[in-house]
Amino acid sequence: MKLCIVGTGYVGLVSAACFSEMGNDVTCVDVNPEVVRRLERGEAHIYEPGLDSLVQRNFKDGRLHFTTDLAIGLDNADLVFICVGTPADEDGSCDLSHVEAVARQIGQTMQKELVVVDKSTVPVGTADRVRAIIVEELIKRSLKLPFDVVSNPEFLKEGDAINDFMKPDRVVVGTHNERSARLLREIYAPFAHSRDKLIVMGVRSAEMTKYAANCMLATKISFINEIATLCEKVGANVRDVRAGIGSDRRIGYHFIYPGMGYGGSCFPKDVKALIHTAREAGIHPELLEAVEAVNVRQKRGMAVRIREYFAPQGGVEGKTLALWGLAFKANTDDMRDAASLSVIEDLTSHGMRIRAFDPIAAHNAAKILADNYMVEIADSQYEACRGAHALLVVTEWNQFRNPDFDRIRSLLIAPLLFDGRNLYSPERMGERGFAYFCVGLGEAQK
Repeated sequence: MKLCIVGTGYVGLVSAACFSEMGNDVTCVDVNPEVVRRLERGEAHIYEPGLDSLVQRNFKDGRLHFTTDLAIGLDNADLVFICVGTPADEDGSCDLSHVEAVARQIGQTMQKELVVVDKSTVPVGTADRVRAIIVEELIKRSLKLPFDVVSNPEFLKEGDAINDFMKPDRVVVGTHNERSARLLREIYAPFAHSRDKLIVMGVRSAEMTKYAANCMLATKISFINEIATLCEKVGANVRDVRAGIGSDRRIGYHFIYPGMGYGGSCFPKDVKALIHTAREAGIHPELLEAVEAVNVRQKRGMAVRIREYFAPQGGVEGKTLALWGLAFKANTDDMRDAASLSVIEDLTSHGMRIRAFDPIAAHNAAKILADNYMVEIADSQYEACRGAHALLVVTEWNQFRNPDFDRIRSLLIAPLLFDGRNLYSPERMGERGFAYFCVGLGEAQK
């Protein structure tokens, strides 16, 4: 089948690479000529494990194409996927300007029957808005071409997006049009050999499903972090609590890892967007507001603990912190709403210097933090520790899981480690001579 995908971010490029891998002819459209040139050289402009090789192979085999011209992308296309960004506005609402611009261009460019697929995360009612814009542009051209607007939200985790696309739990399609449903079923069939994973529903229900799913996962994260905070106060161990509740099949272990809160391109903005939608509908979204508030607090929690630790020693001013991990999670270079930025903002505002290392996100972080002279980006995780007063682990990169603790101790001014991702054993850290602080470990458990 011939597909056009507009936007080459995480969702667009992963979708394009995976669709072309299954034999479809896919044309990606991006407004940035430099991005297109890089992709034609086989260089993905985002970091996602396995994506480079997938792009290179399918581009070389002639199934994957890149252009800045939407007319080329729509030429004989059966479906066009809108995969552009939908960032949060200042009031928390979803900025649909990019989606609306693409809809307008489709209406100005399309020449035949077309199925338009909203794959960007968009508020309920967006498909209706996209449809109205396309109709408006067709009227201006004195054309009456048949088309449908379908909702097909993505459920991809950064760092494991290829696997999520290739082996989806489900594929949600919002449409009442039988032809559209058949086309979507056909292109997703190769990804569902063992069972039918396509769930067809109304367009607005599909749009809501995406937000409900992400907000549910964000709720689980904030819940376990709230429990972790309580464990610290009452002398319990959140690791034991997690094992106790996760063994209940109704709860499960997924997304109940205590840590430094959620970040990235999806959860923060989607929680805000659903809060905004609820308020516009006349509902007070108390639970979602609490989820967001807990997350904001959790992202700064380790910074507060570090300041409290050093308070009897004259505070953090003039001291240096080694910080491991800048990306919001492992296996990505995404810095959006990363906990590291909250920690750095807090501690540097109190006069603490930061020497940070990240194996992949260092370049992106350096650009974001360029104006903060209190931050230095180190070339290695051990170089970050040299002469620092403490080490804080923020991102759970594999190379941080079993480091050379003797070397770390020799490089630090004092053997002091703050573990924001609970990577290490408190008992083992004590045996190695470290003062060790993690998430959700009460005094009675130390």
